[in-house]
Amino acid sequence: MNTVLVFAAHPDDELLGLGGTIRRIVNEGVDAHAVILAEGLTSRAAKRSDADFSELKELQDDARKAAKIVGYKSIDFCGFPDNRMDGTELLDIIKVISMYVEKYKPDTIFTHHHGDLNIDHRLTCEAVLTACRPVGDYTVKKIYAFETPSSTEWNYIYNDSFRPNAYFDISETFQYKVDGMACYRTESTRYPHPRSAEALEALAKYRGSNIGVKLAEAFELMYEIN
Repeated sequence: MNTVLVFAAHPDDELLGLGGTIRRIVNEGVDAHAVILAEGLTSRAAKRSDADFSELKELQDDARKAAKIVGYKSIDFCGFPDNRMDGTELLDIIKVISMYVEKYKPDTIFTHHHGDLNIDHRLTCEAVLTACRPVGDYTVKKIYAFETPSSTEWNYIYNDSFRPNAYFDISETFQYKVDGMACYRTESTRYPHPRSAEALEALAKYRGSNIGVKLAEAFELMYEIN
């Protein structure tokens, strides 16, 4: 890896799925960038028009602080409606993703798993795969799907379940993930919620046990071009 680009649906997804991995690869000299597609927060109001949009600036400020902790070189916000991306033309999402791929020219992309319960996650994955088709002068050689606690494991249908086939040892960098998540004043949760620090550690221990290390994050390698 030389340049990594993470496409996440909401602020905090860029940490939940791979905060320890980002810190590790940044420590190894990789440039990592994050693109957040949807706003966050506005779906908590009965109507999007009822949301307090001043809170979005605070959320983005929290995201920037978290990004510095885990090592992202940049973080961009696209402003698609939170948990309402299915009301957006897929082509519009693809075009935004294509713009950032052209801007950063990543060789590796991380994004959501297509089987997540959250609709924004699924559309993000679909749009990434479409935008990064290996035609013409493409730069992307690997695309990984990450698991997002409180979404990936809550899809009980299991017709598109998360099947990890790639792991990153984060035994030395897991704490950066926890510290980054603590920056999110509106997203922090208490145990036993899956996004709590204790639950994130339990998942990292489980994934670590899959490969014989203390702590790990798991991914599904969707394609690799050599």
